[in-house]
Amino acid sequence: MSRSDPFALRRADVRGTFDRAGASYESAALLQANVGQELLDRLEPFDFAPTAVLDLGAGTGRLSAQLKRRYRRAQVIALDLAPGMLQQAERHQGWRRRFARICADAAALPLQAASIDVLFSNLMLQWCDPPDPVLAEARRVLKSGGFFAFSTFGPDTLHELRSAWGEDDGTHVNRFLDMHDVGEALMRAGFAEPVLDVERTTVTYPDAFGLMHDLQAIGAHNVTAGRPRSLTGKGRLRRMLERYEAYRRDGRLPATYEVIYGAAWASRDRFEHLPSGSELGTARGEVHIAPSQIRRRRPT
Repeated sequence: MSRSDPFALRRADVRGTFDRAGASYESAALLQANVGQELLDRLEPFDFAPTAVLDLGAGTGRLSAQLKRRYRRAQVIALDLAPGMLQQAERHQGWRRRFARICADAAALPLQAASIDVLFSNLMLQWCDPPDPVLAEARRVLKSGGFFAFSTFGPDTLHELRSAWGEDDGTHVNRFLDMHDVGEALMRAGFAEPVLDVERTTVTYPDAFGLMHDLQAIGAHNVTAGRPRSLTGKGRLRRMLERYEAYRRDGRLPATYEVIYGAAWASRDRFEHLPSGSELGTARGEVHIAPSQIRRRRPT
């Protein structure tokens, strides 16, 4: 990625904004919760009996808890970049059904190769631009024949807000990959038989400030490289609000979300040559551990 790319995302910025949103996330993340439930429902037809399940980009762990209830005998790992999110995940821990929590970057997973049976990721990939390093890591940690289920946002997401900002200086809405680009990235990473489909949903608000409040509450701040570096003046904000009003229907302003649902299988294992218990990446000071080695934290 070019350093001059105005839509580039710095991982440190993404981590910071979601870290600060941990406490307010669930109060505003109704869409995210609905998409996550749909993604969970799509696992229902598969008769999985996994030993290790990874919730990648787990956020506050609400879906990790549901995965643990579904796969009771499995080691379920909630992994997220933001420690503030994982702190909130303690609220979803059950006394008898607990899941592990790991704070790490999805592009550098601290897990052994071929150690995960099912990898689940709800609305995280859109924060990984480009997605290739994350998908490569997802493929690395999946066992041969392992299953990857995910959701992400497509390019029609928040098109009203993007249009309302118009020709204003800087970038205001993230770049989102379309379904075909996501499918090609899956194939490059070594996944087989990818299946993707798109659903569109609309959330409505009394005014644009309601939308912006929700985006801030869930941590979806504008952290693109080309974002305006100065405070938005009253004139620019007024023009954006006026343009957004053109979308008002039945007294409400819409915010469109294009949701891509995807599933793929891990093809022939590229890591079968590694002996059991191998650790990768130690030259960089990293340690990759097996899920079974993650100790359960006793309730206090």
